[in-house]
Amino acid sequence: QVQLVESGGGLVQAGASLRLSCAASGGTFSMYGMGWFRQAPGKEREFVAAISTSDGRTYYADSVKGRFAISRDNVKKTVGLQMNSLKPEDTAVYYCAAHYLGTSSWARDYDYWGQGTQVTVSS
Repeated sequence: QVQLVESGGGLVQAGASLRLSCAASGGTFSMYGMGWFRQAPGKEREFVAAISTSDGRTYYADSVKGRFAISRDNVKKTVGLQMNSLKPEDTAVYYCAAHYLGTSSWARDYDYWGQGTQVTVSS
């Protein structure tokens, strides 16, 4: 069983930066591909970014490519999401998720989820 706790959300103006963090406990963190997803009001949950288990390969949604950066620290058991040049359309609840031995942009592939952290970007 893996527990995930997100932090770092908040209210910022367009163009600002935020860094989200997700702390994991339980399980063997290095064996999980990690992902960030987001869900805006009235919309389905969507993929944001993912990072592989071992070689640190990263994947991004087109909407955030070049602005967001995902990273992981297998010693501290954390995964981060650096978000730059934020836009109002980035407003959503951001979720951290863990995928055993894999990396995916599909939410259904993930085994564990955090509770989410709210990011609000004002124009």
